[in-house]
Parts: sequence; structure tokens; C-alpha cells
Amino acid sequence: MKIIRRLTQSFLSFIITHPKSVLTVFILLTIMSGSQIRDFKIDASPDTLLMRNNIDYIRSKEIDRRFSTPEFLIIAYKPERGGIFSGRTFSVLKELSERIRQLDRVESVRSILNVPVLIQTNTVISQNKELSKTSMEHNDYDISLVKKEFTNHPVYENLLVNKTQTATALQVIFKRNDQLKKLDNEILDLQKKSLHKDLTGPEEKYLFSLMSQAGPLKSRLEKQRDMEIETIKGIIKDYEDDADIYLGGVHALAYDLVRIIKHDLVLFGAGIAVIMCLVLFLIFRKIRWVLIPVLCCSCSVIMTMGLFALFELKTTVISSNFITLQLILNLALVIHLIVQYREYNVQYPELDQTELVQKTLFNKVTPSFYAGVTNAVGFGSLIFSEIQPVISFGWMMIIAMFISITISLILFPAVLTLFKKEPAAGERTFSRLVLRFFTWLSLRHPYPVLIAGLCILAVSAAGLFRLDVENSFINYFKKSTNVNRELSYIDREFGGTTPLDLVYTIAPTDKDRHLVITAKTVRMLHRIDNSLKKHEAVGKIMSLTNFFILAKEINKDKPLTEYEVTALYRTMPGSFRRDLIDTYYSPEHQQVRFNVRIKDTTEGLDRGKLITDIKEDMKTLDIHEDRFILTNLFILYEDILQQLFKSQIVTLGSSCAILMIPFFVLFRSVRIALIGIIPNIMSVVIVLGFMGWAGVPLDIMTITIASISLGITVDDMFHFISRYLEELKDNPESKAAHQTLFSVGYAMLYTALITIIGFSILAFSDFVPGIIFGLLTGLAMAITLVTTLSLLPALLVKFVKGAQDK
Repeated sequence: MKIIRRLTQSFLSFIITHPKSVLTVFILLTIMSGSQIRDFKIDASPDTLLMRNNIDYIRSKEIDRRFSTPEFLIIAYKPERGGIFSGRTFSVLKELSERIRQLDRVESVRSILNVPVLIQTNTVISQNKELSKTSMEHNDYDISLVKKEFTNHPVYENLLVNKTQTATALQVIFKRNDQLKKLDNEILDLQKKSLHKDLTGPEEKYLFSLMSQAGPLKSRLEKQRDMEIETIKGIIKDYEDDADIYLGGVHALAYDLVRIIKHDLVLFGAGIAVIMCLVLFLIFRKIRWVLIPVLCCSCSVIMTMGLFALFELKTTVISSNFITLQLILNLALVIHLIVQYREYNVQYPELDQTELVQKTLFNKVTPSFYAGVTNAVGFGSLIFSEIQPVISFGWMMIIAMFISITISLILFPAVLTLFKKEPAAGERTFSRLVLRFFTWLSLRHPYPVLIAGLCILAVSAAGLFRLDVENSFINYFKKSTNVNRELSYIDREFGGTTPLDLVYTIAPTDKDRHLVITAKTVRMLHRIDNSLKKHEAVGKIMSLTNFFILAKEINKDKPLTEYEVTALYRTMPGSFRRDLIDTYYSPEHQQVRFNVRIKDTTEGLDRGKLITDIKEDMKTLDIHEDRFILTNLFILYEDILQQLFKSQIVTLGSSCAILMIPFFVLFRSVRIALIGIIPNIMSVVIVLGFMGWAGVPLDIMTITIASISLGITVDDMFHFISRYLEELKDNPESKAAHQTLFSVGYAMLYTALITIIGFSILAFSDFVPGIIFGLLTGLAMAITLVTTLSLLPALLVKFVKGAQDK
């Protein structure tokens, strides 16, 4: 240890004596890192939020492959005049379709103009061969008959027209990349195999090779999707004067998420930086104390982003706030160094600038290093999650913390050495008043502080039982935003947003090798369909039952016999059979797919309860659990939240235990380790308890707030306890606590003030998770400040005595 300490001091002395060389190296590294930032990517696609090695994810991929689910976007068109069945609307729909069809990847554009309209037909059997010629673009139908045809249509309503027939929609269907499809199929086969037994060495290598080949193709596809959405938005804009037009779909949502996150990173990142500079100047009244923190923080963030870009680490919706977290923690470290330097400047006026910087650094390097390590451990709880983007977020924060510690402890002294020694100055009057209050509270009234802390902890713990887990992408955006307006309209008027699949396996006793499907199975499918429709949150349902209902209407309200269904299936044109049958029925596997869209705007929607109710419905229909599967994004998102919630409970407990290790290593005391961890636990419980009492649900973003609170809190604990023990060598407990409060306390107060004010501007964001994150981060900082300045001194004075008392 002595050798390591000597080497560290020699290295730090070199930094202080060669500041220009150090600064030059950092400028070059920052420029090199900055050149990589253009490749830094934000990925908000739905797949980034899913667990790829999870059985439900693999099952969902298998269902998509089996039923050939197409990729599509929805464009809802609500004309201001003339109605959807007017010549003007027909002209616009035709022109829109033709322009969108010019995009390379577009396979087709469905609208009310080009889908079969089965008017004045005798039977479905006689009509099916000429389906392509029954559309409105091929016939001059009576509009009143067309309106009647689309009214309560089992297929088109809530898909191409809304129920009130005030809006219509274009369904833009995209081609699949055959090369990527082949690779994905091979990857899926190996992933399915890995669920049952470990892959062999050659299989693991082959899987890695396949994924390496698929990666660039997926990146190009993502870029192409963005370009397509931008093009479609540009096309739509030309028609917005005469109609309300709404764009929806999974990839449109991902595009909007990335756009808003990038906008917020630039706008609010700049806003936080400006506020940070302003508050730093108001506190310290010196330009140097603005420039040095900004330089340290900027270098840290730029190098981190450059490193992530170099190694192609993408940030997701979950990890998009890593920059702001890195800023907070980096700023906290630099402020602790500034306050210590200013304190020594007052205490040791005889020292020159180099000696002052050296003394500051030697005093702070050990607690700063351990504080950084414990920060990393706090965020490290995320890597024990089963969800890849959460694991990535944990690793990103661990890497970011070590970069911040390294840069700040090297760059801060190097740059400060270049400045002249400033005149000794005390801290601001307001700061002294705040610290006097906490000194009076914690040292004069320790028992009321401890009792109040226990009461607050108990009330907060009760709030934990009120926590709810929910996730609604529509509610990610403020109601005033165009994105929310588009998604909400399509959700309400066109049968929902989030897809859920119920895949029913036909009972062996219901099969007949001479028939495509038996009458008994058809009756069961209708019963399943009716059980789903009774739920308020269930929107559009597409399955074989839609075809049977349509066939009945065409067949003069007579249901088709099972023999007629078989004959129709075998003679039906390929494109029509693919759209109405093959997407929902697999004869090979004897499975029927109910593609359900859930209406996210349903008031009081409880997603977990809806899933449970659907399962109960299946039980009521005497369908055993091994004969149906619930899957697709609705199920996967609910599963990911439940898994993350459970893992957070387990990993936070283990993280608190692990956090005691660096406390024990540095302070050599189990008692101090326990005291140091108490405020950390309190901060986490109070933040989560507040969310429970305030009715703020845990979603894909806020569910990581516990780890964030843990990471933020632990930094101040180390600096406070380290200084207290140092003061305790020459002072009684109360005096040591007093001296600690009026030294480290300033740094904590300034950090909290800058963070709370800076992050309050996120309240003006259009991204609701960003708003909640900003407010909860501010709350976590406020709780950390109060517990560290009141509860921690009281505990230390009570339980950690000086040498003379032992």
C-alpha cells in the first residue's frame, strides 16, 4: 500500500509540475474523441427494450415468422370538408398513395380505393376469383352503397375507416430485406435451440458470425427507415391545409422518440450548462471557478461519448440520461476539490499556488477515488438485470464514472496550477446560514433528528406498497405535442396502438384431415373473439373470425359450411388468402392467431390486470394454458417491467451490502460502513415512497431511479465521513462534526443547488420521462443534502467516538 501511495503521489506531483503538457494531452484526446461523436447513436427501436435471450421474446419472433407479420405504417386522413367518400378525398388518397409508393422499400399502399368492395355479389364462392377487380378504383359504385359496405365492416372498420366514417387511413406496407430475413431466421433457430440446451463451441461462433453479419444490415435498415419517415412526413405536409393527417406505427414512434431525445439533449443540455455556469459564478464570484468545472465536465462527457461511439455502444431510451448523470457526479467531485482548495487558501496563507494545489489533491484523492468506486457500484446494480439495455446502462455509467474520476483528478490540478493564487475568500453568507441551521439541528437536537428520520422512513416505506408498474409510450409525450396528438388519435379512432397476439392451438379432437378447419373450431374461435371484445381496452381484432363474418355477410347472412370454407381456401387468390387467412392461420402448426391492438388511451388501463383477465377468460372457455400463447409487444413490455421491478428489489439489496465494502476498506470499521449506508438506503426508500404516494408509476425510464439515487447519494457520504474522521483526530465529536459541516457541507450544498436548479428546466421538456427524471433527480439531491447534513452528523457523533473516548 505504501508503494502504491508513493507512486500515486509521484504521479500527482508530476501533473502539478507539468500542467501545460497535461493540458495539451487532454486537448488532443478531447479533439480525437469529439471527432467520433458524429457516430454516437441513439436507438429507440422497440427491440432495444426487450430481453433477447428471454423465452417470450424468442417465442414472439417465432410467431412473427410463422404468420409473416408485415412491417407497416398508418397514415390517418381526416378531411376538413367533403367527407372521406368525396371525389376530393379520393383524389388526395390516390395522389398520396402514388407518391408514397415511389419509396424503394414500399411494397403496397392500401386504402379504401384499392381494397375489394364486395357489393351486389351473390355468394362469396362466385366472387373470390375476381376480387382484384372489385375495388373502387376499378368500379363506379354508388357512394351510398359504398358507405353502407364500409359500415361495421369486419375487416376495414378501425383499419381503413374509423367507426364514424369521418376519417380514413392508408396502410403503408414495406418489403422485407431477404438477406436480413435469412440471417434472422438462422439466428432465431439457434436462439430457440439455446433455450433447451447449451450451444456447442462451433454453434456459438456461428451465432456470433450471423449476428455480426446482421448488425450492419440492421443499421442500414434503421437509417433507411428514418429517411422514409422523413420523406413521408414531407409528403404529408403538402396536404395538411385541407385535412388533419396523423402518422402512426411502431417505427414512427421510435423516430419521434429519437428526435425528441436528441432535441432535449442539445437544448436542455445547453440550458443546464448555462445555469451551471451562472450558479457557479454567483457562488464563487470568479471566472476560474466556472471555467475549470466546465472544462473538466466537458472533457469527461466528450471522451465518454467518443469512446461509446468508437465501440458502437448505442444509448437507448433507458440510458439516454447518462450524460446528465455524469455531469452531476463529475461536477460534485470538482466542487469538493474547489471548496477544499479555498479552505486551505484561508488556513495556509503562506503556501504558494503549487503547494496549495498539491495539498488539496493529496487530501482529496483517496476519498474521491473511493467515492467514484462506490458510485460505480451503485450503478452496477443495473448490470444484474436480465434486460440488455438496462445492463448496458449500468456498464455505461460504470465506464463514465471512471472516466470522470480520472479526468477530474488529473485535469483539475493541472489547470488550476496555471492560475495565480487567488486572495483568500470566505463562503457566502446564505451558505453559512444554511449550514448553521443544520449544525444546530444535528448537534443540538440529534434525537428529534433520528426520530424524524425513522418516521419519514416508515411513511416512505408504506408508499413502496403503492408503487405501480406501467408503461405507455403515448404518455411519454406531453398532451400538447404533435406526437401525442397523432398517436392518441390513431389509438382512439383506428383501434389501438400496442399489438398483442393470442395464438390458439386447435385441439387434436377438433381436427379433420379432409377439412382446412372444422365447424367446432370455428365456433371456438368466435367464442375467443367475443371474450376479447368485452374488454374496454381491446381495440381492433384481426383473426380468422373476421373472414368468417365477412363471408357470412356476402353469403346472404348464411355461415359457410366447413366444406365451403375448405373449397374457398383452396381456390382463393394468393394475395387475398395471404391477407385474410395466412397471416392468422397456420395449417401446418394448427394454430390461429388473434392480432389484438390495445387502446393505450383507455382511462385507468391496468395492463397487468388485462393480461390476467384474458388468461381467466381462456380458462372459462375450458382452454388449457398449454393451448394458447400471449405474446407480441404488449406482453413483452409488461414482462420486461415486471422482471426489472423484481430484479431491482433483489439487486438493490445486494448493492447496499456491496457498497459497505469500499466503506469498510477505506475506514476499517463495520460500524462506520453501516452508518455510511443508512442515508443511502433512506434516499432510495424516500424517493420510491414519494413516487408511490404521488401515484407516479414505475415505467421503463423511472424504474432505474432507485439505482440512480443510490449512485448520487454515496458520493457525499464518503467525503463527509472522511473529513469527520480527519477532524476527529484533534477534536471532540461535536467539534469534528461542526468542522466537517463547515467544510464538506459547502461542497454538498453547492452541488445540490446547481443540480436542483439546473434540472428544474427539464420541466419544460415535451418528453414526460425526461420531466419526471429531472424532478426525481432534484428530489434525490435534496434528500441526499438533508440526510447528509442532519442525520449523518447525528449518527457519527452518537456512534463514532474519538480516540480519547475509547
